Amino acid sequence: MECRVLSIQSHVVRGYVGNKSASFPLQVLGFEVDSINSVQFSNHTGYSHWKGQVLTADELHVLYEGIKLNNVHHYDYVLTGYTRDTSFLEMVVDIVQELKRANPNLVYVCDPVLGDHGSMYVPQNLYPVYKNKVVPVADIITPNQFEAELLTGKNISTEKDAVEVMDLLHAMGPDTVVITSSDLPPRLGDRFLVSLGSQRHVRPDGSRTTERVRIEVPKVDAVFVGTGDLFAAMLLAWTHHYPNDLKTACEKTFSVMHHVIQRTISYAHELAGPGRRPSPPQLELRMVQSKADIEDPAIVTEATLIS
Repeated sequence: MECRVLSIQSHVVRGYVGNKSASFPLQVLGFEVDSINSVQFSNHTGYSHWKGQVLTADELHVLYEGIKLNNVHHYDYVLTGYTRDTSFLEMVVDIVQELKRANPNLVYVCDPVLGDHGSMYVPQNLYPVYKNKVVPVADIITPNQFEAELLTGKNISTEKDAVEVMDLLHAMGPDTVVITSSDLPPRLGDRFLVSLGSQRHVRPDGSRTTERVRIEVPKVDAVFVGTGDLFAAMLLAWTHHYPNDLKTACEKTFSVMHHVIQRTISYAHELAGPGRRPSPPQLELRMVQSKADIEDPAIVTEATLIS
């Protein structure tokens, strides 16, 4: 039985960001993907110049109404990422709620893009919308440490803090939380980054249990655009295939990320030449070239269970 995803994300003509970072890998893994472009730009904003259009909340509503009128609005997943507009975000929430009424088993995967490294890079008025409206209807969220702290009002300085923050996020709604990156000290050395995940399960008798994992991933000295979109899409895919095994889902997801990033950085350095820092065009994700790794990633990052 086919699995259908509604992806509401940004779109670029050149490169892999938003819907292009999500759609290809999901399709490779057998998902049917319907894409709504929240923005349509010539390229991502890490370039010196970009041109394009931004979809308004009313325009999003018109597109969704068209899907509804044809009675093709049955989805198994909704996937969303970066947006800068509160009314657009509120319209997304309305759509998710309506789709959940039609299919109570629908899973909403949300990357709550607010900022990083202590500062917001979206307007401040998006924060209460994410906290009070978006996160409560989400089933899977992928914040970084800054976003997790912002949404819960609690700082993370230890693994115990991170577990408490993930529990607070669970209490807000989502059953699966993955903190994609943190400032926690890695056990494998300072060339690694610590990520953590938590998933609530309901046992057959109705009682609840929580699986928590820690994963350390190698750092890369480069700035990539579109990796957060790819991560959320891969977590969607691998939690679908391993719905009660967060450890395996995270290992698959982070291993895909590793392979795509390593292939991208190798190619970028080759293009840039010795001693030169790669440019944004050279650092566009090598997605098509990573098709085999997306389909069946060799596991290079192992998750450990934590209490």
